[in-house]
Amino acid sequence: MKSFKQKVAAITGAGSGIGQQLAIALAKQGCHLSLSDVNEKGLADTVEQTKSYGVRVTSKKVDVADREQVKTWAVETAQNHGSINLIFNNAGVALGATVEGETYDELEWIMNINFWGVVYGTKEFLPYLKQSKDGHIINISSLFGLISQPTQSAYNASKFAVRGFTESLRQELDLENSGVSATCVHPGGIRTNIAKAAKMSDSLKSLGMDPSKSIQSFDKLLRTPPEDAAQVILNAVKANKPRVLIGNDAKVLDGLQRILPTGYQTLSRFAAKLTQKL
Repeated sequence: MKSFKQKVAAITGAGSGIGQQLAIALAKQGCHLSLSDVNEKGLADTVEQTKSYGVRVTSKKVDVADREQVKTWAVETAQNHGSINLIFNNAGVALGATVEGETYDELEWIMNINFWGVVYGTKEFLPYLKQSKDGHIINISSLFGLISQPTQSAYNASKFAVRGFTESLRQELDLENSGVSATCVHPGGIRTNIAKAAKMSDSLKSLGMDPSKSIQSFDKLLRTPPEDAAQVILNAVKANKPRVLIGNDAKVLDGLQRILPTGYQTLSRFAAKLTQKL
């Protein structure tokens, strides 16, 4: 896909952060948009920022953890736009908790959004992308889909799952020669509201960690502007890259994991302790 002009893109989590910036960047390039988010206020703001570019913009409140809602949105997108070329499965949430301390409800909550939301978005939009014969699936994993961190077991699990799912999907699409491809995105610290919206469990105290301080430490690591991340993603789609890392932190830590596939865990533990002292 060398151009987004006159294409149709669907984006989850479009009410803020990377999703919002993807919508704006695509609109500037003449791409029609179908936007979704659970945050109707943020979604309306994104629509307002994109409608001046002369493209068709539709929006819908969608909880990506609800398969029927995602299915309905996909059907309505096809009806409203006639075709669909891109699906950006971007919506996600964060949770800080120990394995022992996190509840099953918390595990199901994060997996339903971060993993099943990607699965639903992929499966419900894929038939329409194949019909276009020029489609692309972009699934947002994380740096934490490449390396693990203490207190991030649930988040790690969801993002590692997205990575495995997407890499397998891309190989299948290549074997089919379907005209559709897939890219897995691994952002590092992107300046979004994910840290402030994260759930932090009191179970962190068992590791000597302050939940509120953990949020502050997490937020300090979010340095890359979301508009920069959006541009990297769109460039990767045009280049049909199977994987894209965003931010120097993602590149450095990915390299560290390759050099020290198990030894990096010692450094992760040290860093976790250090952030509590800063």
